[in-house]
Amino acid sequence: MAETLVLASASPSRRMLMENAGLFFQAVAAQIDERAFEDFIAHRSFGPGELALELALQKALEVSNRFPKALVIGCDQTMSLGQRVFHKPADRHEAASTLRTLRGNVHRLNSAVVLVQEGREVWRHLSTADLAMRDFSDAFLELYLERCGDSVMKSVGCYQLEGIGIQLFDSIAGDYFTILGLPLLPLLGQLRALGELDA
Repeated sequence: MAETLVLASASPSRRMLMENAGLFFQAVAAQIDERAFEDFIAHRSFGPGELALELALQKALEVSNRFPKALVIGCDQTMSLGQRVFHKPADRHEAASTLRTLRGNVHRLNSAVVLVQEGREVWRHLSTADLAMRDFSDAFLELYLERCGDSVMKSVGCYQLEGIGIQLFDSIAGDYFTILGLPLLPLLGQLRALGELDA
C-alpha cells in the first residue's frame, strides 16, 4: 500500500468527486504547461484519446517526482470533433465559433486517468462520452452567449451541463464521471485491485 494517495490536479470538480467517494488523498496541482507540451509532441500525431492519456501521465509523473512514495492519480480530458481537439476559447467571439462548429454534430469527451508510483506508470484507462449537439438557431446562440456571459469561456465546449448548457443538446451517451473528467468507477476498481481500498 502506498504511503499516501495524491491527486495531481487542482480541479475542484475532480477533488469533489473523490471526496464524495470517500477517498482520503492530497490534491497537488501539476506544474506543466499543457499547451507547450502539446506543441512539443505534435510530431507524434496522437489521437484525441491518446493525447488525454499522455497529458494525464505527464501530470502524474511531475507530481510523482515530488512525492515519489505516493500513488499519484493523473487525469486529463480532451474534447474532440473527429480528430480535431478543441481548447478553451479566449473570448466570446471564439466561443461563438466553437459552438457553431459543434452544433448539429456529435463531439466526444475523452477522459483519461493514470496511476504513477516512484516515477513509473502502473495503470491507465480512457473513457469517452459522445454528446450530440442540436442544430440550434443563430438567435438561440446569441441568447445563450448573452445569458452565459464570461462563464462561457470557462470550459472547452463553452457549456456546463448542470446549467443552461443542457439546452444545447439532443442526446448524451456516457457516464457522469467521464463527462466531469475523471473515470471514477474504473479508478476505484483499480485502487481495490492494488489494495489501496477495501475489497
